[in-house]
Amino acid sequence: MTLWEVVRAERAALAADLASLDDALWATDSLCAGWSVRDVLAHMTATARMNPATFLFRLGAARFDFHRMVGQCRLADLGSSPRQTLELFRATIDLRGGPPLPRPAMLGETLIHAEDIRRPLGIHHEYPLEDLRDVITFNVATNLVFGTRERIEGLRLVATDIDYAHGSGELVEGPLMALTLAATGRGAGCDDLAGPGAAVLRGRCP
Repeated sequence: MTLWEVVRAERAALAADLASLDDALWATDSLCAGWSVRDVLAHMTATARMNPATFLFRLGAARFDFHRMVGQCRLADLGSSPRQTLELFRATIDLRGGPPLPRPAMLGETLIHAEDIRRPLGIHHEYPLEDLRDVITFNVATNLVFGTRERIEGLRLVATDIDYAHGSGELVEGPLMALTLAATGRGAGCDDLAGPGAAVLRGRCP
């Protein structure tokens, strides 16, 4: 599948999973520190509605502070109620725009943030493992955004559900999504990991 076929399918699946969510549950803490699941969905909407030109414009409006820009865009696409937050997200399902990101980073925006929402809500979803492997492969090579390369230093990551291994040192093994979450700083991912390096990785998550 192409990038946009995967993104479209995953956005549609997430929207369907959230369609009957009770209003009170939208305030549930997501895996993104300080953000509710509703906040994360609004962020996904804001990202989907961007293109390179609007990204640069909004970054300039935020005085070139990336985190300030992300917060401003999230608020702009939050809507007046959880139902409107979901409707705004639904309107992005077929969009093929976004910030100037490489393919794995755009996939990560969709797959990782979807799990940031689903896991705290107890919603299970089978993610496309080949695409998720592209996401973690991209992130372990850089410290941009998540600080992943530094976080996994001295550890060997091994997936138990697909052929994937990276690094050397103390073993950390488990499902690829759990490895991806933990490597990008989501401590909840460590709950599904094993090996002598799992505790080390948990200690490096905020």
